Amino acid sequence: MLTIKENARETIRGGSPDRFVNQYSYLGLVRDPIGVYAGCDLQPGETGTNGWGVKVTYPKNTPGQFPLCEGEDKLLKDITKWREIIKPCPTKFTEEQWLPYIEAAARIDRREYFVTASVYNGVLEKLHYFMGMEDTMINFYEEPEEMHALIDFIADWEIAAAEEIVSHLHPDALFHHDDWGSQRTSFLSPEMFEEFIEPAYKRIYGFWKENGVEIIVHHSDSYIANLIPSMIRMGIDVIQGPVYENNIPEILKEYGGRITVMAGLDNGKYDMEDWSREKIRNGLKELFAAAGTRYLIPCLTMGGPGSTYPGVYEAVTEEIDALSKEYF
Repeated sequence: MLTIKENARETIRGGSPDRFVNQYSYLGLVRDPIGVYAGCDLQPGETGTNGWGVKVTYPKNTPGQFPLCEGEDKLLKDITKWREIIKPCPTKFTEEQWLPYIEAAARIDRREYFVTASVYNGVLEKLHYFMGMEDTMINFYEEPEEMHALIDFIADWEIAAAEEIVSHLHPDALFHHDDWGSQRTSFLSPEMFEEFIEPAYKRIYGFWKENGVEIIVHHSDSYIANLIPSMIRMGIDVIQGPVYENNIPEILKEYGGRITVMAGLDNGKYDMEDWSREKIRNGLKELFAAAGTRYLIPCLTMGGPGSTYPGVYEAVTEEIDALSKEYF
């Protein structure tokens, strides 16, 4: 029997897995002081300010936090003033501050799991956290030079943070958030995405891979099917979270072998107050019947090992384990 890590590698690389990779089971997720400082540790129902100065809220019964970017809550009201307004979060922390994260990484059995660095609020998310979604979209058209400059600034910060994370935690995988679309379409056209976003991630993901990271897992629980060629060029190995509207069977038919899909059960359909184990089991069977099992990691679309409603994630895990006995 393969180890969890070996089985994941076989799935992602097109080898011979002996069971399904079960959701996030192969990722030994670790945090770091840079990301903790840059983020905002909220509980459902709370509001606060993250390390970049963005006001964020975590509504109850939702999968995560959201920025507040209306009126006076908007951090960056004029893109041409970003150099004055946007100050980089620190990337340098003391060895004492790093110690609990180093110890957490050391407790992960590297024979069984990928020690996985985690980065939240990627390039596009930072842009609309700073200035709101409407201004972000408008500025791509009206202020492209300033947007290029701000994106370069964000990418430089990510690489500086990655350098510290790599030197302290020595991860062999990366789990990176950046939502790139709505449920029905990408926020940017493939051409605009290629111009603005792809170069930044080629730099960011290139740095991680040049410094010991084997697997890049990118989270975007949205429509991203039209962006997959860019994602492959960026160096993404696993796209986590693509929703039903992407047509996962078609993605795997066209791109299987170049990218792995980690999704199949949309939280909006299965992670509900009236959820049921039968519905989860039937959803998984429908997924496998349509998409097959190669280059596929069955998973909820939520960007982390959990669910909005208690018990859903655990039930999905149990049903995937049970179905492994039928399909392998």
